[in-house]
Amino acid sequence: MGRYIFRRALINVPVIWIVATVVFFATNVLPGDFVAQRVAGQTVSSSPEDLQAQLERVRKDFGLDKPVHERYGHYLVDLLRGDLGKSYRTGEPALQGFRDGLPYTLQLSLMTFAVGILVSIPFGILAATRQDTIVDYGLRLLAIFAVAAPNFWVGTILLFAVIRTNLWTIEIIKHPLLWQDPIPSVQLFILPALAGGLASGAGVMRLLRSQMLEVLRQDYVRTAWAKGLAERQIIIGHTLKNAMIPVLTVLGFTIAGLISGNVVFESLFNIPGVGFRLLDAITRRDVPVVQAFVLILATFVVFVNLAVDVAYVWVDPRISLH
Repeated sequence: MGRYIFRRALINVPVIWIVATVVFFATNVLPGDFVAQRVAGQTVSSSPEDLQAQLERVRKDFGLDKPVHERYGHYLVDLLRGDLGKSYRTGEPALQGFRDGLPYTLQLSLMTFAVGILVSIPFGILAATRQDTIVDYGLRLLAIFAVAAPNFWVGTILLFAVIRTNLWTIEIIKHPLLWQDPIPSVQLFILPALAGGLASGAGVMRLLRSQMLEVLRQDYVRTAWAKGLAERQIIIGHTLKNAMIPVLTVLGFTIAGLISGNVVFESLFNIPGVGFRLLDAITRRDVPVVQAFVLILATFVVFVNLAVDVAYVWVDPRISLH
């Protein structure tokens, strides 16, 4: 197991390098740059010659006057030293915004994942054990709607419903965290968590139902029924564990997507998380911040996939990792 994890970690290194390279060159070919925005915002009136001179001076201050390949070499050297650069806008380390936004993104992601699990696992089991009944049809219909409906649209509808009916006050100015002010925090985060959790949980529910139906047809399950074992013991002890193997893969992608894909919800509900700050950095062409954020998120996704592979062994001891 240890050797497998070590080999996979080594394989992930070139993957992360490829991501860093793609992000570096992608951010350097985008039209416009931070320097042009900064000079345009500070300049009231000047001649074209003065404006060009100012642009060149500021680009030199940020090291943007050097050729792309030279900047790329410095970028790789800095990465090897653990230096992800500094924000053009604030002058702080590029990861400072990531650290500031991570608690908000983690809380939203954990609440969304909890909603997804509460939707997918119980309802998936119920739909499989009540196959072709009114319960099964109803749950499948709801799952199809939850998957088909855009989650940002569901979040908008929920937000409109809460505001229209005055159910509670959504604090989008102070945006408190759970350990700072629990009730306002839950009131702020519960709507995007429901919208995101229903969408991800519905897809997992459908997959779990189909996998459980396949396992329920296996001979060892029929033998368990013939021996007179209780339904709960058969479903939980014999069926669910084997049906969860492919579901784990989807859950791994879901977890990775929650951390890196909350841009819409954080923008919609004014939550200053990682996605919100990444979108702001892209808009402002703050390249070091964009590069740092994307690199950290890509690293997280890569190692979540490794954790899923390791979890296979825990779910099914017959699987061995070499």
